[in-house]
Amino acid sequence: MLVNGTPYRTVWLEENEGEVGIIDQRKLPFSFETVILKTTEDSAVAIRDMYVRGAGCIGAVAAHGMYLAAIESSAADRDFDTVFQEKGEFLCSTRPTAMNLRWAVERQWAEVAGISSDADRIAKTREVAQEVADEDSEWCRSIGEHGVSLIREAYEQKGKNEPVNVLTHCNAGWLAFVDFGSATAPIYAAHDAGIPVHVWVDETRPRNQGARLTAWELGQHGVPHTVIVDNVGGHLMQHGMVDLVITGTDRTTHTGDVANKIGTYLKALAAKDNDVPFYVALPSSTFDWETKDGVADIPIEQRGGEEVAIVSGILAKGDCSEVDVNLVAPGSAVTNYAFDVTPRRLVSGLITERGICDANEKSILQLFPERA
Repeated sequence: MLVNGTPYRTVWLEENEGEVGIIDQRKLPFSFETVILKTTEDSAVAIRDMYVRGAGCIGAVAAHGMYLAAIESSAADRDFDTVFQEKGEFLCSTRPTAMNLRWAVERQWAEVAGISSDADRIAKTREVAQEVADEDSEWCRSIGEHGVSLIREAYEQKGKNEPVNVLTHCNAGWLAFVDFGSATAPIYAAHDAGIPVHVWVDETRPRNQGARLTAWELGQHGVPHTVIVDNVGGHLMQHGMVDLVITGTDRTTHTGDVANKIGTYLKALAAKDNDVPFYVALPSSTFDWETKDGVADIPIEQRGGEEVAIVSGILAKGDCSEVDVNLVAPGSAVTNYAFDVTPRRLVSGLITERGICDANEKSILQLFPERA
């Protein structure tokens, strides 16, 4: 995607061996900065401390982190496989809900199994890191190709030459993947095809990924959008101001339960009550092929309370330096659940790189028969 006219991905291999570039999403939208990762620890910090966010982006950074881990494991004074395994588990521990993270780490483990030369191991992990990034970008592009049909259908049904109003929650844009995004891919495809589209952007507390990231990237692409507080969605749906909801997901069971940013479940309930279609966009790397009951069994990450208590931004007047402001009464306890699970019964459909399917095991496995 373009940043001030220059094409970027969210993660890339630098020319120098042992260096990986990322966009520091903590600085957006007020400053665009990139960071070089040189170690497994750097990669873990980038994932845990939200330099990078979103299912696909986390997975791609983890794949690149395992390339750095291979370099470190080859130089260790212990067995390569043991150290490489430990470093992969360390990366997986940073964001336990994110499916793409473990998927990428396990893929790197499998790819180097049986390779005896350290140089060949390093070369293979570098190759796989690039493959993961390229696949993520291509899968998201395909999600856009399939999902645009939903927006086109909504536009034709309106029959008034009015824009299709899409509501989204959190950031499932190109910043959350390597390129294109999941939930935003159909929106970008519609905009590029000349279909009028407008996006209601949930601010998405507590990290405000919608207000800070989704709104910024939609603006970079020229897509009309409006930022709203998280609790406005139900009101808009009651008054016919939302044509469909499209969100992303950090983990979706093969039975159709969807784990996504906290607050997604409430949007799905409001959509169900108002007969608004609720779709979830995801590449196949986000499916959990083992878990059946998402509500009971998907681990829900709890993050530090400071993310709720403290909000960051620039002053309305004067200095443009970013500042932190405390919102919570001193002494009050704060809990920060990062995700919730939307049961499959509330999901109208899943938009994947292979097409759109119902949110149930039978329909999902029809698209991915090799997983049956």
